Amino acid sequence: MRQHTARGVTMEDMREQTTDDAAATVPRDHAFFGHPLGLMTLFTTELWERFSYYGMRAILLYYLTDAVSDGGLGIASGTGAALVAIYGTSVYLLSVVGGWLADRVLGSRRSTLYGGIVIAAGHVALALPSAPSSYLGIVLVAIGTGLLKPNVSSMVGELYSREDPRRASAFSIFYMGINIGSLSAPLLVGAARAWGGYHAGFAVAAVGMAIALAFFVAGRRLLGGAGDTVPNPVRAEDRPALLRTGAALVAGVLVVVAIARAWSGEAGVTMFIDTMSLLAFVAPVVYFVVMFRSPKVTARERSRLLAYVPLFVAAMLFWMIFEQAASTMAAYAAERTELTVLGITIAPELFQSVNPAAIVLLAPVFAWMWVKLDDRPPTAVKFAIGLSLAGVSFLVLSAAAAAAGDGRSPAWVLALVYVIQTLGELFLSPVGLAATTLLAPAAFRSQAMALWFLAPAAGNAITAQVITATEGVDDAVFFGGTGAVAVAAGLALLAIAPWVTRHILEGEESTADVAAR
Repeated sequence: MRQHTARGVTMEDMREQTTDDAAATVPRDHAFFGHPLGLMTLFTTELWERFSYYGMRAILLYYLTDAVSDGGLGIASGTGAALVAIYGTSVYLLSVVGGWLADRVLGSRRSTLYGGIVIAAGHVALALPSAPSSYLGIVLVAIGTGLLKPNVSSMVGELYSREDPRRASAFSIFYMGINIGSLSAPLLVGAARAWGGYHAGFAVAAVGMAIALAFFVAGRRLLGGAGDTVPNPVRAEDRPALLRTGAALVAGVLVVVAIARAWSGEAGVTMFIDTMSLLAFVAPVVYFVVMFRSPKVTARERSRLLAYVPLFVAAMLFWMIFEQAASTMAAYAAERTELTVLGITIAPELFQSVNPAAIVLLAPVFAWMWVKLDDRPPTAVKFAIGLSLAGVSFLVLSAAAAAAGDGRSPAWVLALVYVIQTLGELFLSPVGLAATTLLAPAAFRSQAMALWFLAPAAGNAITAQVITATEGVDDAVFFGGTGAVAVAAGLALLAIAPWVTRHILEGEESTADVAAR
């Protein structure tokens, strides 16, 4: 996520020269599976950071909603699920802020370091048996993740020149680290929770983040100058405009808080959920309006941007379902799923390891498939398939809930639901990232990642609102209704796919844009 403000050719050239000078100090060796040793540093850092994040997330709902006498916080089930969803919204919104801070103030390396320290402090606070420290810990993990999440990936890119053919392979290795961390986290944190309670589980997550920080600090010399440069530092002449923008943003947030307060009728948890939901809905709308109205955006770029709008909506609805892994699906695992398999009792959080396991197995298959199909079908069709698969997964869960009645569904049903969602993710997520960077107007291309992060932010916000509005509704109805909406939206996108593709074609300005079709 890179935000830049063009001031003039001379200053731009100076910044580019500064970046080139820093890049020249980055090691370009082949010591780590044919890649620079700096990739090992970032791979290990991200593996353990994702371990800590997904480990905490795996048991968060259970901790929030379990009885106080059993070590939980005693929050109502529906409210707890909505809080977990809006927590996801907060992380993605804060990631936009973290990317801006890295670009203008801190640089990627310091943002990652400071974010990791804040995350570690948050996990330590969660490990303490105190409700106030737990809430503080949740806030700290969200803030720290917002600082760290967008900037580790950008540092991977800095290890390679633009012409280096190893770049794509490096990101494949890097994302494998993410999946190893998210696969192992529910297993180990779940085991710790079974042994010593929730705070023992959070302590394991804290250890994971400590290991991540240790590898990152110890491996700094392997990174050379990667992440040290602030790409577009705030200068004296920028400050008045930034102060005006900051004041406008603060005023806007206060207006949103006032609206949420009036809507919810209280100043508690519900108001917080409504505030974050409104911010998540307003942010992408503002982004699109600014882009469409910008004089820097050409007619061709507006055509591409218009084509991107339905793709963004589809991504938002996809994440609305997919991100329920830690909320409604976690609740279904604990309360409505048979947890004895072949005579062995399993922890409900273990189901959250199915997705990363499926990613590890299926991602190479999809990579091979796209090569064989010459990257076809078109982007809009891939999005439609991904969204429809997400909807189908909830229809399957709805049917299972209806068939179980007041009983429990077999464990394989929930595992199948996660696998179907993983298939949808592979159709939509990597394709969506590429489409975002290719379809964004040139003047906003550096901010494309921020826009993409707003899709899951809004999706989580929709989930939080739906959970709150349907509290007490039968599981079969909830999952069936949500799944039906997603399938209908997927079919609608499929119907307008030729229109989307036509607008992408009309907006093409170079052969590189063809990859988005």
